[in-house]
Amino acid sequence: MDYKAAENIQDLQYFGEYGGVNPSISDSSTYTFLSAKTMFDTFEGNTEGCYLYSRHSSPSNLYLGEAMAQLEGTESANVFASGMGAISAVILQLCDAGDHIVCSRTIYGGTYAFLKNFLKKFNISTSFVDITDLEVVEKSITNKTKMIYCEAISNPLLEIADIRALSKLGKKHRLPLVVDNTFSPLSINAAQLGADIVVHSLTKFINGSSDCVAGAVCASTDFCLSLKDVNDGAGMLLGSTLDSLRAASILKNMRTLHIRIKKHSENAHYLAQQLERDGLKVAYPGLKSHPGHETMKGQMNDEYGFGGLLTLDVGSLDKANALMELMQQKKLGYLAVSLGFYKTLFSAPGTSTSSEIPMEEQEALGLSQGLIRFSIGLDNDIHSTYMAMRACMETLGILAKDSAMV
Repeated sequence: MDYKAAENIQDLQYFGEYGGVNPSISDSSTYTFLSAKTMFDTFEGNTEGCYLYSRHSSPSNLYLGEAMAQLEGTESANVFASGMGAISAVILQLCDAGDHIVCSRTIYGGTYAFLKNFLKKFNISTSFVDITDLEVVEKSITNKTKMIYCEAISNPLLEIADIRALSKLGKKHRLPLVVDNTFSPLSINAAQLGADIVVHSLTKFINGSSDCVAGAVCASTDFCLSLKDVNDGAGMLLGSTLDSLRAASILKNMRTLHIRIKKHSENAHYLAQQLERDGLKVAYPGLKSHPGHETMKGQMNDEYGFGGLLTLDVGSLDKANALMELMQQKKLGYLAVSLGFYKTLFSAPGTSTSSEIPMEEQEALGLSQGLIRFSIGLDNDIHSTYMAMRACMETLGILAKDSAMV
């Protein structure tokens, strides 16, 4: 792909009101007007460049929204107070009572719980399918289906969605394709591949410092405006408003995203190769052994690699917990959920980020209790990190001490 997302972000210029190289932060919840009519027109959405109340919009949030639109190459973008705020707003904007959704079988646990449990209140049903099997996806579509939903790289099994093929399928059935691209910003430009709506948890790689929670919806101008409609906009009426201070902070961090993603990917790829050579059960899209390797190669931006996420199955929850605790003691990372931090983060998804999925469904998906999800950090000497990880696994008997190193 030749879409230059990073360059587009770098070219954005917002100056502060006193000439600052960073835009001024709009630290106000409400805004004043010179005339009552302008206030009325703004409430009705008939004015440009006027602000009424920060739940509607604020300059700081609009700056970040414009940067997210540049990142994904969409007409517009709205920002939210969390990734789930963005996801739930999109789904409730597109679906009415009695509607149906076709969704990837492996997704973030919060998204799964929202689709499987919460939407029952509105009689909205979801079919969870193997998103990599296009025939199964198409057979799941009914006359009540309102969208196809997936993650570009799924959480936590790292399944790769063929976004081009899913987009064609969606257009065939006149269904929007909604893609969560949280795991792969810059590596995959989902909108350029045909996604109609792209959602992000900005909390993760895009912010990169694990100090805030935020989300975004990147889509057409019409759809983004519909989310902010004062009468029936899910983004407006659900009230998931991002704080201006956090929006400004995330915008600053986005300027180094291209550098960070390259290093996350480089380190993860190296570790995955070494762990696989050691005979361990590792999954990473950059490995030829990964079922989605060719699909990923066909839709990724080579410059940014295969991403910073890998999984390692050590066979049991007890072994997984022991390894994670020992790695934390050895200062190899943190036993914590989330991803995109400068330090490596690791957790057992079956008992954390995917715990909303019932155990029998986890087993059916192939989600082992011994699976550890790694968000690989920005280590300067990744070989030393690997050697220390290897020593931890040898100590716990996960890897034989006399096993030959390749």
